[in-house]
Amino acid sequence: MFIQTLPHEDDTRMKFLPGRQVLVSGYVVFEDAQEGRERSPLAARLFDIPGVTAVELGDDYVTITKQDDNVHKTLWIQLKPMVLAAIMDHYMSGLPVMVGENKTTTASYSEEDQKTVDAIIGLIETRIKPQLQDDGGDVAFKSYDPTDGVVVLEMDSSGLSTPAFGTQIKIENTLKHFLPQIDRIKFERMEDPEAAANSDRPGLQTEEAEQIRVLLETRINPAIAAHGGYITLIDIQDSTAYVEMAGGCQGCGMADATLKQGIEVEIKTAVPMIERVLDVTDHAGGANPYYVGY
Repeated sequence: MFIQTLPHEDDTRMKFLPGRQVLVSGYVVFEDAQEGRERSPLAARLFDIPGVTAVELGDDYVTITKQDDNVHKTLWIQLKPMVLAAIMDHYMSGLPVMVGENKTTTASYSEEDQKTVDAIIGLIETRIKPQLQDDGGDVAFKSYDPTDGVVVLEMDSSGLSTPAFGTQIKIENTLKHFLPQIDRIKFERMEDPEAAANSDRPGLQTEEAEQIRVLLETRINPAIAAHGGYITLIDIQDSTAYVEMAGGCQGCGMADATLKQGIEVEIKTAVPMIERVLDVTDHAGGANPYYVGY
C-alpha cells in the first residue's frame, strides 16, 4: 500500500492520499477526539497518535491537523510515520471507515480477498499455531494487504526451542504453498497488553518509544527483511535507545555497521531526544557463522 503525502499552506496540516476510497462521498471533520473515536474506527486510530488534534476524512484523502508548535512542538518528521502506519493498519484490519458502514463500502476487503483472509486464519489455527504452541511459541493473524500480497502476523518466539527465523521461514513457506497470492510475510512481536502495562521498562510506554516502533515497522525492518533480519526496541532510558537484532542480523559481521551507519542515524533523526542507540543483542549466540568459535 503506497500512501502519498501533500503539504498544506498551513504547516499544522498535512494531506494523506491512501490510493483507496475513504468516504463514498463528501467529507467529515472531527475536531473532538471523543466524537472521532465514537464515529470512525479510522479516526480513532489517528487520535491515538500524540499530537493529533483534528482529522478530516474525504472521498480519497485524510487530512491531519497537529498541535500548534506554541502548545507542543511536534515535527512532521516524527508524526508522519505514525500517521502512515495508522492508515495502513486500518485498511488491513477490514474495519469500515465510519461506524455503521458496510466493509465493502469502504473498499477494505473485497469478497475474494475476504476468502483469502479466512483461508490464512484457517491455516494458522489448524496447521501452524498448534505446532508452535507445542514448542513454546504462539502466532496470530494481524492483517493482509491484497495490493502487494503482504500478510502481517504477530509472533511470540520467546519460548521456542529452535531459532525464530527458521520457524518464520517454515510459516511463510506453508502459507505461500497453499495460497500462491501471498507474496511476503511480515512478523511483528506479539505483545501481552497486561504485561506491557506492568512492564518494568517504563521507557517503552513513552511517546518516543512509539515513534521508534513505528519507524522500525515502516522503514527499518522492511529494508533489512531481504537479509532475513529484524530489529526490536527493548527499552529507552534517559536519552539512550536499546535495540535487539534477530534473525539474519544476530551474529552478522556487519551488525555494528548496520547499527551505526543506518539504524542509529534514522532513529536520531526521527526522535531528536535520542542521543545514542545501543545494541544489546547476544551476537555470540546467533546462528551466523561469523561468530562460530568465538
